[in-house]
Amino acid sequence: MFRTLFSFFKPHRGIFILDMCCAVLVAAIDLAFPLVSRNAMYEMLPDKMYQTFFTVMAIVAVSYVLRSVCNYIMTYWGHTFGVRVEADIREALFCHLQDLDFEFYDVNRTGKLMNRLTGDLFEITELAHHGPEDLLISVLTIVGALGFMFSIEWRLALVVAIIIPIFLLVVMVCRRSMADASVKVKEKMAAINADIESCISGMRTSKAFANEEVDQERFEKSNDRFKNSKGIYYKAMGRFNASLEFFMCIMPVAVITFGGWQIMQGRMNYVDLITFNLYISTFITPIRKLSNFAEIFTNGTAGLKRFDEIMRIQPAVKEREDAKDMEVKEGQIDIDDVSFSYDEHTEVLTHVTLHIEPGQKVAVVGHSGGGKTTLCQLVPRFYDVTEGSIRIDGTDIRSVKKRSLRDNIGIVQQDVFMFADTILENIRYGKPDASYAEVVKAAKEAEIFDDIMEMPDQFNTYIGERGTMLSGGQKQRIAIARIFLKNPKILILDEATSALDTITESKIQESFDELTKGRTTLVIAHRLATVRNADRIVLIDEGKIQESGTHEELMRKGGKYAQLYRTQELK
Repeated sequence: MFRTLFSFFKPHRGIFILDMCCAVLVAAIDLAFPLVSRNAMYEMLPDKMYQTFFTVMAIVAVSYVLRSVCNYIMTYWGHTFGVRVEADIREALFCHLQDLDFEFYDVNRTGKLMNRLTGDLFEITELAHHGPEDLLISVLTIVGALGFMFSIEWRLALVVAIIIPIFLLVVMVCRRSMADASVKVKEKMAAINADIESCISGMRTSKAFANEEVDQERFEKSNDRFKNSKGIYYKAMGRFNASLEFFMCIMPVAVITFGGWQIMQGRMNYVDLITFNLYISTFITPIRKLSNFAEIFTNGTAGLKRFDEIMRIQPAVKEREDAKDMEVKEGQIDIDDVSFSYDEHTEVLTHVTLHIEPGQKVAVVGHSGGGKTTLCQLVPRFYDVTEGSIRIDGTDIRSVKKRSLRDNIGIVQQDVFMFADTILENIRYGKPDASYAEVVKAAKEAEIFDDIMEMPDQFNTYIGERGTMLSGGQKQRIAIARIFLKNPKILILDEATSALDTITESKIQESFDELTKGRTTLVIAHRLATVRNADRIVLIDEGKIQESGTHEELMRKGGKYAQLYRTQELK
């Protein structure tokens, strides 16, 4: 887990080394002052070496200026280092999330993933920056101070050396309870973020049903769980801070008590006792840094653990090492004896065989849950078949790179996703490097151009989150324009018009007819009237192909398709 973290240090090791050098210099200056003070009281002042004394004090003053510069560097460049590491980790996590398949997103909520991309990474950054710096300063100062103390008076130094391990033991015990509480807080925080994301996304539905109180109650329950988990964490933190303050106060008392007794015995003088007290004062900063490190380490390791958990998840749809790029020339699709299940218990598709000729338009129909959408999601390899194979132009899709496969397939779904951006950028998503002229041409082909020109800023019109400022028909036409721009050889229309009214659907159907020309097309249809002119209609029910043929052939057959068609006609 820490090896993963340290791997992100490498590109920024120059800044990291600078930060650590400044930390060493700060620790050295802190250790030097008590020694300089002891020397001044032992030699310079008694021997009336006043010029030397003021020269040394001037050097000490300059060293503290240097210490301030080091603190500035540690604050500015140290945090810069942390931010750069955080950005690299976030990029790695986002890239990994992009590699994961539909299966992962089927079971993970957006809010929880957002929390891992923001809150968790901030904690990791704090650990990356402050962790090594605080630990280095603390260890150098404490070990160095103990070394000098032993050289001055070993008996008194031994008292301090006995107290410190007891203190560290208490810190470790308290840290462990803080770590457990921190993990629970992060889990609750992820849950509340997911709930908030869900509530905000569904705000319009909430208002439509006048269910604000229901959502408020759900939010309050989630918020209460978060507060309770925070309470446990703060109790652990309270025990930690109380123990810390006790040891920081008891240490000077122990030194003065035992040192006074040593003076009474004639084994020590006042100068050495003052020097010891200066070193005890020097302990305060590193001990506080250790306490700070304990909290940072606790939160950071909790975040790092959650980051590592996601990074260890491998895509279910794996790409072969020898996978090649695919270029679809004809667009022939061969689905051979394909079976598929989302888990080991329930088969969604069972021994499905379907051959689609280049340029052919095939409609897949049937009752909801019959396996229509699943079959079409297997073609771009969003999921892998459990048995059988799918070939495009004779090439098994498992032998090619996923990106090159999907570059050749255009998909328009019922729920079109619009980005919170301009119309121009939403259309250009089909081909990110497309010119303005290409975007305009695609808009005209999708018959959305006139609508766009009537908008306030035309192609630069901002459409709101998920395209809330557009009608359903406009969003579908923009989705069609994306596909015109992408210009794939294979097209999948997944109930692309079922959410529209009949008149809008009829108009958009003309755009789809234009879009499907010269392309191999799979159409998942709920309204059978929209696929009457398909080259072939395939009815899937209970995971199997029950009927196949043209509209006329299936109507003459009088089977399930004819029954379903007549039922819809009556409606």
